Amino acid sequence: MKIGVLTSSRADYGIYLPLLRQIKESPDYTLEIIAFGTHLSKFHGYTLDNIKLDGFENIYEISSLLTNDDETSISTAYGLTALKFADFWRNHQFDWVFCLGDRYEMSAAVQAGIPYGVNFAHIHGGETTLGAIDNIYRHQISLASKKHFPATEAFAKRIEELIGTPRNIFSVGSLSIDELDEMPIPAEFDFREKYQIKGKFALLTFHPETVSPEKNVEYATEMLNALKEISKEILLVITMPNADTFGTIYRDALFKLKESATKRVILVENFGKLNYFAAMRYCTLMIGNTSSGIIEAASFGKYVLNVGDRQKGRAQSDNIINVPFSTREMVEAFLFASEKKGFKGDNIYHRSGTVNLILNNLRS
Repeated sequence: MKIGVLTSSRADYGIYLPLLRQIKESPDYTLEIIAFGTHLSKFHGYTLDNIKLDGFENIYEISSLLTNDDETSISTAYGLTALKFADFWRNHQFDWVFCLGDRYEMSAAVQAGIPYGVNFAHIHGGETTLGAIDNIYRHQISLASKKHFPATEAFAKRIEELIGTPRNIFSVGSLSIDELDEMPIPAEFDFREKYQIKGKFALLTFHPETVSPEKNVEYATEMLNALKEISKEILLVITMPNADTFGTIYRDALFKLKESATKRVILVENFGKLNYFAAMRYCTLMIGNTSSGIIEAASFGKYVLNVGDRQKGRAQSDNIINVPFSTREMVEAFLFASEKKGFKGDNIYHRSGTVNLILNNLRS
């Protein structure tokens, strides 16, 4: 069976990894990776190199990302991605093509495949993020897909409502935390030595709220002021935003934070999955508005300050503390969370054997 995998960013690639490795090792499949989006952007760390370092071959490279991140640039990049993939789908055929999540460039690649009858299999569909236009892209991808692998039964039900049938929808848990105990996550000493992290630290990732783009300057300012105060209490290890509309506003704010608190802030463009999981394992708590705080942090026993509305509507485990983009409330929530000993509850996104569930249902 010939399998294609669409990957447009470090985020979805990290989630795919357990699936990619099993497909690669199985004689039943031929794996071809289709890399595009920020993977080919030097501004975002050129993470195509990570895919190659992990030993994957047969990689197609499709460049369509623009440097700017305003509305016109994002819309233009969407159209350019669709044009590039129109040629790609015409010249390449697969039994199944995996697509994941909700990125705009992922949506563009999938939309271009509709006239060619590409068999798309969508992972992490049915979720809701009311603070990001990704919500629309995710549902577009679901409508264009022929098999669906949502993380929970609630998300499976939402896909059923969206496509009008329960057929070919399989609740499988979150792929990113499958076989977590078997992952070669770096030892704490090695991780800290590599990134020069000493003492207790918080792990942060902030992305823009793309549903209300006009508020991002205000939100970034509140974030900056709050983090200046929080950095007095704990070291901040911050991963940089992906390529979203107005992501540079947050990047600029984080660079200002680094200038004002040089010894209390560490900026990392791209950890890679295993080092990011190491950061989650060894941090005290997480702060930001990224999906990893919602989906994965509970499996590491971490509380999360989920800031703003970007992840609003997404199902949450009991480790999430929701707080608005408010300097005072962010600082107060941090002080409250820092007193907790660690989260001991369940992760609603975990289910054993996610990779096998996906591949078994794909074959059926």
